[in-house]
Amino acid sequence: MPLFAVRNALVVDANQDLKDLLVTVLKPGVWAIHYVRTNAAALAAAKTKAFELVITSEQTSAQQDVDLLQKIRAQRPHTRMIILAQESTPGDVLAAMRDHAFSYFSKPYSPEQLVRMIEMATEEPAWDDGIELKSATPEWIRLDVRCDIRTADRLLQFMREITDLPDDERVPVGTAFREILLNAIEHGGGLDPNSYVEVEYVRAHRMVSCRIRDPGPGFTLDEITHAAVANPPDDPIRHAKVREELGLRPGGFGILLAQHLVDQVLYNQEGNEVLLIKYLDPPQPQTA
Repeated sequence: MPLFAVRNALVVDANQDLKDLLVTVLKPGVWAIHYVRTNAAALAAAKTKAFELVITSEQTSAQQDVDLLQKIRAQRPHTRMIILAQESTPGDVLAAMRDHAFSYFSKPYSPEQLVRMIEMATEEPAWDDGIELKSATPEWIRLDVRCDIRTADRLLQFMREITDLPDDERVPVGTAFREILLNAIEHGGGLDPNSYVEVEYVRAHRMVSCRIRDPGPGFTLDEITHAAVANPPDDPIRHAKVREELGLRPGGFGILLAQHLVDQVLYNQEGNEVLLIKYLDPPQPQTA
């Protein structure tokens, strides 16, 4: 008999690739993986046993999986569900966020990213959602995100699914958003899980903007000697020395990187709110 309680995961209609992936991350003897064929069978199983993790089928629609999520969480409020889907819309992803899905992946997705998300779902000792939608349409989203790196990673995955930007715009906008969000959580929020960062995303026809406000007192560029953007021209790596002296992790390129990836990076007077703006090329007329 094991000396500790075996943890339970429930997986719906898994293909062989997913089964092979799961046994690498959910270690036998630590996890018992229960496979079922349908959402109805998953709901029946969840009524009789508590599952720490539920992973849905790629073959069911996002709406069906959100319905399953609602029914399971009505009885077991803190169940962590990762939704897998063949395809989805921004509305589907927002519905999953609203009902507190742990994460969401539609094809094509990286197996490595899925493994990382499963690890986060199973390692977080005291999970509560940490992502609260305040107002949401596919074009205009307002939310609060807890000052926690793993919660930020979850939000970034949701935003990858929501954004419908062209491929050559998606990566730079996503990277700039990630850098500024992590700055806000780490420096403005002090990694305090009781504090939240405000996030607003707007998708217009020819522009996308992201507004991020942290709970900190703000800063001026003169004060952030630990950031590469404040380096003097004759000492381009000064911030690395400062970070080492302060005991900060390597990095400090967030603001500088964002300035090169989007068209405008605007700060408010206090320095605790930033607006990222990326202008989009007009659609090209189709040629015969």
